[in-house]
Amino acid sequence: MAEKKVRRGDRRDGVWLRDLDPLHVFTPYLMPNRADNEAFIEETIDLTAINAYLEKKNLEDPEFKYTFFHIILAALVKTVTLRPRMNRFISGNRMYQRNVLTGAFVMKKQFSDTAKESLLFIRFDDTDTVDDVHNRIKKEVLAYRNEVAVDNSTAYMDILGKLPRPILRFVIRILFWLDYHGRVPLFLVKDDPNYASIFVSNLGSIKLNAAYHHLNNWGTNSFFVTIGEKHLHPYYDEEGNVEMRQALNLGFTLDERIADGYYYSRTIRLFKYLLQHPQLLETPAKEEVDYE
Repeated sequence: MAEKKVRRGDRRDGVWLRDLDPLHVFTPYLMPNRADNEAFIEETIDLTAINAYLEKKNLEDPEFKYTFFHIILAALVKTVTLRPRMNRFISGNRMYQRNVLTGAFVMKKQFSDTAKESLLFIRFDDTDTVDDVHNRIKKEVLAYRNEVAVDNSTAYMDILGKLPRPILRFVIRILFWLDYHGRVPLFLVKDDPNYASIFVSNLGSIKLNAAYHHLNNWGTNSFFVTIGEKHLHPYYDEEGNVEMRQALNLGFTLDERIADGYYYSRTIRLFKYLLQHPQLLETPAKEEVDYE
């Protein structure tokens, strides 16, 4: 991604978009809270092509197998790279184009009621392929499973959570003021998933379906994705014959202020096309795709 000159009003994590039409200039003032401007989209994804692709990728039996989660995340990275408005956010009543593309998700070290959760925060590049995405996740997951690292956000929440309630409320008010002005110290939020381009929750891993998940007013995240559990779904051909295929549901919660419905529609079409043609994920994320 090309470096841009920092101008007055820009943030550490984004460039202030000064040339917006009047509607998009006023909307953040009329509807200032991200959680009040959510658009939710649900899609059912046929896993036939992905399953065939995964079987091929895992023929060599790698130590860290490719899964549909890697394919979905790689497709999201390529989609947002090619549809950059999805990497915008609104903060302090202004719209910004984010400087980098990042993804975040929650990982439990064990599937039990008492197991701790870790927040994984990964930066992606516009040259990344599905293999790069897989390897970045592998590195982070193995580090947390082996307790080599503790994510920064969890560590500081643990410290702040020990403060007396009146002091903690005062600290939170200060943090929200700093967040409004884009001045929250980097060491506090560098691993905060609420500052990621894409926040992904793999609900299928805990036997849940894809569900609506709210956005947060804290931070800058404007794109939340939930992944549901794999299941059999009926598909009909032109003659009305039915075939049961493995599928899963995906839920997308978006800040409707950062783009319009037409832009969202084309974005979802591109994303679904990539999932039906996963071999395209072996090309750099910035390489264009003819999906119309």
